Amino acid sequence: MSATSSGGEWANRRTYAIISHPDAGKTTLTENLLFAAGSIRMAGQVRARGENRRTHSDWMKIEQDRGISVSASVMTYEHKGLIFNLLDTPGHEDFSEDTYRTLTAADSAIMVLDAAKGVEPRTLKLVEVCRLRDIPILTFINKLDREALAPEELLDDIQDKLALDTAPMQWPAASGKRFGGVMDLQTDEFIPFKPEDGELASGTRIPADAVEKTLSPDVFAELQEGTEMARLLCPEFKPQSFLEGHMTPVYFGSALRRYGIIELLDALADIVPGPQTEKAIIKKAESEVTPDGKEVSGFVFKVQANMDPNHRDRVAFLRLASGKFKRGMKLKTDKGKSLTVSSPIMFFAQDREIADVAFAGDVIGIPNHGLLRVGDSLSESGDILFAGIPNFAPEILRRARLADPLKAKHLKKALESLAEEGVTQLFRPVIGGDFIVGAVGQLQIEVMAERVSAEYGLDVTFEAAPYETARWMLGEEAEIERFADRHKSAIAADIDGDPVFLAKSTWEVSYSEEKWPDIKFVKAKERNR
Repeated sequence: MSATSSGGEWANRRTYAIISHPDAGKTTLTENLLFAAGSIRMAGQVRARGENRRTHSDWMKIEQDRGISVSASVMTYEHKGLIFNLLDTPGHEDFSEDTYRTLTAADSAIMVLDAAKGVEPRTLKLVEVCRLRDIPILTFINKLDREALAPEELLDDIQDKLALDTAPMQWPAASGKRFGGVMDLQTDEFIPFKPEDGELASGTRIPADAVEKTLSPDVFAELQEGTEMARLLCPEFKPQSFLEGHMTPVYFGSALRRYGIIELLDALADIVPGPQTEKAIIKKAESEVTPDGKEVSGFVFKVQANMDPNHRDRVAFLRLASGKFKRGMKLKTDKGKSLTVSSPIMFFAQDREIADVAFAGDVIGIPNHGLLRVGDSLSESGDILFAGIPNFAPEILRRARLADPLKAKHLKKALESLAEEGVTQLFRPVIGGDFIVGAVGQLQIEVMAERVSAEYGLDVTFEAAPYETARWMLGEEAEIERFADRHKSAIAADIDGDPVFLAKSTWEVSYSEEKWPDIKFVKAKERNR
């Protein structure tokens, strides 16, 4: 799919992410949003069998086998005259860094909640990340076809745990086997739920005065009481409060049953914002880049290698921040490196099409052979540097051991490539030849092992390392060198060549901070885009 070439196209872009706790139904919702928009012919359920029913956004073998998302992917589709870029984020907490990077490219987010569980720990952390960038959040309460908490309990849970005002746009008629549908509080129309249909619930709306005939007396009474309470006690939806990140509009449905999907799609078209202004440094001065700016600019928020196993490829995901990009343009990195973007691509998970033109808000892929890294800024002048994307201190450290020592160069290339993607972090100790890989969670290590084996054909064991955590060191170069001389066995360089202290315990970190006050031992390193 390519963008049209008329003026003001950036205003027609909507770039959003979907966030949730694992198993809240995020991947199923993603599938059915794409299905409802007409982008795919069949919505593939996560646990469905057969290659034709694999989940479109989960393209790695480990994702398909386990029914989870462990890599951010991008899907572009059209709806109601707008072009949407859906950024599907990993649901598992072990991939929080990848999710954080992806959210830097989003202008809004859909928060998916399990109706029986409400706000779960992973959701809480993701909302905190959204708050760092004031990202507006739209809420979809999923699985109403199963027994659920009362709607008012769910709304209170959001308000109490997330400090967000809730504006219910709909109100459900019971849940589980008694679930009858939802009342649209904006139009005063009822949208009935028919589980036997198996198609997208769309278009069938019943006037409020005719709802009693379609529901059992007890469910109708509950719905009446609930809608009256919602109108009296719940705040009305305020667009400005939503855009500022203080209020979330709330929708109800069942992604698995494809109920509420059309209404959610329409809400995305009607209320979520288009491309936003980005903070940047232009010619070494603090400034801003607006989406209507003339100069083409953007930042790399993700790098993915080997999306197509038949072709050893490497693609940088570039979120455009301004300008009208044209195929064949020459762009410069903030480090002054120049490249001609001759084969830019737009994504549909692992499927892709050549993009002849793109605008602010779009995400395009730039094939490259290691030139672009996560955090790089691109522009026509090379003078624009966007704010940084941090790396976080790993919580798990493992030593990479090859079964065949003669393939050490191949291992180095594989681990460096995965580290540049952000799958894991890579540290090379000053003493010793083994690589140390760092991860936030164990699943990251498993994904890395799977990819090293499948994509590079290497038999590698990731065994326990004699370190518990890592810290980057900031300070005068002479002081850092003095520290390194006294702790040679615990000093390493990261993929950028920056010094890292590999500590045996957090106590050792605290002790070093006390003994070396002129050195900062930091948990996060910000690499400028």
